[in-house]
Order: sequence, then structure tokens, then C-alpha cells
Amino acid sequence: MCGIAGFCNLKGDRERTIEKMKEKMFHRGPDAGGNYFSEDGQVTFGHRRLSIIDLSENGSQPMISHSGRYVITYNGEIYNYKKIAQRLLDEKKVDAFRGTSDTEVLLEAFEAYGVKEGISLCKGMFAIALYDREEQVLYLLRDRIGEKPLYYGQVGECFAFASDIGALTVLEGFKNPINTSVLDLYFVHGYIPAPYSIYEGIYKLEAGTTLKIKLPFNNLKDAEIQPYWSIKETARKGQQNLFKGSVVEAADELERLLKESISEQMIADVPVGAFLSAGIDSSTVVALMQSLHKGKVKSFTIGMEEKDYNEAVYAKEIAKHLGTDHTELYITEEDAKAVIPKLADMFGEPFADSSQIPTYLVSKMTREHVTVSLSGDGGDELFCGYTSYASVERIWNKMKHVPYFIRKPCSELVIHSPLARKPIYRIKGKLLGAKGPSDLYISSYETDPLSRQISLDSRGCTYKYSEYDPKFLKETNHNIMLMDMLMYHPDDILVKVDRAAMAVSLETRVPMLDKDVVEFAWTLPIDYEREGKIGKKVLRDVLYRYVPKEMMERPKKGFSIPIEKWLRQKELRGWAESLIDRKTLEQQGILNPDVVWKIWKDFIDNGEWRIQIWYILMFQEWMHSRGF
Repeated sequence: MCGIAGFCNLKGDRERTIEKMKEKMFHRGPDAGGNYFSEDGQVTFGHRRLSIIDLSENGSQPMISHSGRYVITYNGEIYNYKKIAQRLLDEKKVDAFRGTSDTEVLLEAFEAYGVKEGISLCKGMFAIALYDREEQVLYLLRDRIGEKPLYYGQVGECFAFASDIGALTVLEGFKNPINTSVLDLYFVHGYIPAPYSIYEGIYKLEAGTTLKIKLPFNNLKDAEIQPYWSIKETARKGQQNLFKGSVVEAADELERLLKESISEQMIADVPVGAFLSAGIDSSTVVALMQSLHKGKVKSFTIGMEEKDYNEAVYAKEIAKHLGTDHTELYITEEDAKAVIPKLADMFGEPFADSSQIPTYLVSKMTREHVTVSLSGDGGDELFCGYTSYASVERIWNKMKHVPYFIRKPCSELVIHSPLARKPIYRIKGKLLGAKGPSDLYISSYETDPLSRQISLDSRGCTYKYSEYDPKFLKETNHNIMLMDMLMYHPDDILVKVDRAAMAVSLETRVPMLDKDVVEFAWTLPIDYEREGKIGKKVLRDVLYRYVPKEMMERPKKGFSIPIEKWLRQKELRGWAESLIDRKTLEQQGILNPDVVWKIWKDFIDNGEWRIQIWYILMFQEWMHSRGF
């Protein structure tokens, strides 16, 4: 795990600039740093290294291929690199390797098979910059699901890229304005979705895509962006070729694939552990890790004294049953509140999933013991775990018999009536106007019209939610799961885990996002994944082979904190109200002070909590940290 940066067509001091960019990413790679400067002055690569595999100088980056044709700077891990290395040796594409790093194997795979075929061989998480010196072409590549970040864009006449958006802001002449057109999306979802960023002219490379630039660089419009893998096509093919075996056979196959994934992801030359939240996903990962490990797996969880937000007691029971070397940390309100001022720099742009706070704290504690931690993320989206999936189907079954031409005017009537002053009627009114189950799911994010009025810029941006074909897949749950895999999962969940963990130089790995596991999951019929209101059926069947069912039968709590309660207390209330000071909002000219203060007063005076309160505060904290 590392931080990468680079640029081409820079008019200035290349060495000084790349060092400044690397300094902004020091936390992503505190162990070493390196640079590459092309002889013609066109291309500069920088790298900050968190040493995981081959801790010697043989694993250092940027790295040049044996022939000298390719140069790479890369962040991530290729889990099946040993198999690729053996193929390269068997086919005599390589006589021998200098070291034992996955970087060298990846580089020689590109040399031997070309960029497209080379990347198709890889299973892993990665953000890659590759320079073909012979063809004078620069490539950027991002992993299939979007585990590792990669920002790119144009600053003046310079093309630049980095793992951290903050590294782009140190480029000489950086004056890219705030991208206010994306704020409508931010205040609905709490994150800025790819391909957008908070700055104009700066973008996130989307998951499963390659960006190609022929040098010399002239304009960002000349960049070619092409997918090399598609979660949508994977889902379509899977649902067209459903798994033919029994439920038991499906659990057998899933167990086999997860064990293979976890076995590969446990490979490291540094200590490895796992997060254990006591949920189905993390418990399954830890259970399978322990079954594969000769010694005791190191597991980690945090708890809170507030019972409604604490799973540490259950995690401890599971860890004891599995026989792991378990570490737990009970955090206080003060511990959690102390993280808030760090969030703006940690995430680099506005991001407002409040579980970012406990994720950072568990990462910080874990890093004191290991350098790599496996996570259970992905289980809900791949195996129909969220309760909202069942809710959509239940609500739609009640609505669908009433024709849309009747429901739509009724929806408008409720939304614009005095009833809409109460949140429950706003929600019902909005959902009543949905055209179908997928539209119902989209509408559930936008039940409050005020969320679209917070930003003064009403231009808006196109987004995959609004572009999604509700009939893409036949089954309702699978459509919604796919929408989450396209949007919510990479832009919220994976961003949260990556930034929070890398802030303390901890590498996180996600076994359920292994290519083979993902492709298998999409072949499952819905009744293998959900039984009534209970999701993740096949995943539970795997887990219950290791942990008693009765130990897991309880409501899920997850990593969460009582933000709503804390914001009523004097300290955080003062912090919040200083950020949304009317004069400050008016001077910034980005948010609507009247709307912001209506939302805040509804909360303080009437007890009406909107999640947009946290979204606004995280945006304003980011603005404050940037001196706006």
C-alpha cells in the first residue's frame, strides 16, 4: 500500500514539485520514497512506500521494467502475483526476477502481454500509473471495484495525478475553483461521486477503467478512458447464467472461493490481522482466516459504553469461540469528538459518512499491532444484506397496484400540503410518486426537498442513479444491489475505509471483493441470498459452519456514533454554529444561509434530525480547513 503521484508538461522545478506532492501523502507510505524523471522532461513519477511485500530495495518504486520500456508507480496489492510470476517464467517471458515484489511481476506482465491483457490477469486492489517510454504513452488504471483512489486532472497546462487530492493542490499555479455544481449530489448522498471531485478540472478515475494519454500532453479532452472490466456486465452475465446447484452446494462454492481469496490476502512480509465488528461479514472473514492460520489470528474491535452503539461484547464472544488473539478498545465521547477536526485533511474533500470516526479509531488501534488488516466490507451489497432491500420490495408491493397516473398527482398533493411539515409525510409523499422499485430506491435518498436547496448552485450534475435503467436486471433486489455496487459502495464505503486506515498507515484488504467471489455472487438466485426479511442467506450458511447460529441472531449495530445526541451538547453545538455562522455563509456565497439555518433550527428547536446537518458541517469544516 502506498501513495503515488506524477505529472507531465510541468513548467517549473520538477524535483521540488514532486517532493511537495509526496509530502502530502506521507501517511500513505512512511517507509520510503522514490522518483522517476524522464530524460526528455515530459514525465515525472513519485512514490511513497508502505512496505508490505519484499521489504528490500528490490521492491522500491518507481520501478523500470527489465527491458527499460515501462516505468511504473503503483499503489495496492496484486494478490495472485505468484501465479502470474510462475506463468511468466514457464513461458520464458522472464529469465528471473530481481526480487519478490508484486510490483515487479505486474510490470513484467505489462511488458509480456500488453496493458489490457496484463491487467486482466490481475486480482487485487490497485491504482497504477504506467509510462510506455517507447510509445510515449501514459496510462492510469484503477482496480475493478474501486478500492484504491486515483485522482487526475489538469492544472494550468499540466496534467497530474495522485492518490490524494491534496497532493494536486500543491502544484504551482493551482487555482482550480470549487466545483459547486456537484454539491447537489453531495448534500443528497454525503459524498462526491466519481468521476467528479470537489475541484473543477480534477476527477476520480472510475473503477475498472484505464485512462490513456499520448504525449506530449495538450489538453485533458485528448485523454482516452475505456473500461477493462464492468460490474454491470458481470451482474448481467451472472444473472443470465444462474448457479445450478443446491443452496448447500452454493455455500460450498462460496466457502471455497472465500478461503482462496483470504489465503491470498493473508500473504505479507509484515503482521496481518482483521477487523471484527461482530456482524456476519467480518465474522465470516475472521472465521475463515482462523481456519487457514496455524497460529492465532489477530482480531480487533472497538466498543462504546452506550449499549445502542456497542457490538464489542458480541465480538469478544465470537473471538473467544474462534480462538483468535483478540484486542478491544472502549472509546469515550472525548476520543470520538477529538477525531472531528482531523476529518477534512484525512479525506481531502467533503465526505460525511459519520462512521468515518469509529473506522479511524479502530484503524488507529489496529495499527499499533499489525500493518495489514482484512475487512468484511462488500457482504451487504453482494449478498442482499441491507434491510432497505427488503423494504423497497415490501413498499412497492403495496403501491404497484395503483396506476402511476393516479399515484403521481397524489404524491404532489402530499408533498405540497401542510402534512409535509412532518418528515413521515414528506417521505410517504415522495415515495408515492415512484415509477418502479428502482425509482423507489432512488427516491428514498431524496425525500426531503431541502437537500436540493442547500447549495446556491442549482445546475447539478448527471449521476448514475438517474441514468440507471430500472429494467437492466429482471429481479428488483439485484437491481438495487447493483446500483449500490456502482455508486454507494465505491464512493462511500471504500473511500471511508481507505482514507481512515491510510491516515494511520494501515493497509486494509477486502476479501469479498475478490474478482472470483464477486463474479460468483452475481450468479446466485435471489432466494439463495434472502429468505423473507433475512439477507445474506448463503453467506450465513458458510459462517454457521464455524460459529453457532444462535451467537449471531441479534440486531446489527455496526460501527456508528450518536452524532445527533452529541450535537445538542454545548461543545459540539458551539463548533457547529460557528461553522454555519450567517456572515461566514454569506461571504462564501456557496450555501443558502436561510436553508442551512432552517435545517439547523428544525433540529435544535423541534428535534427534527436530518442527516444533511452532518453533511453541511463536514462541508463547512472542509471549507474552514482550506481557509475559505
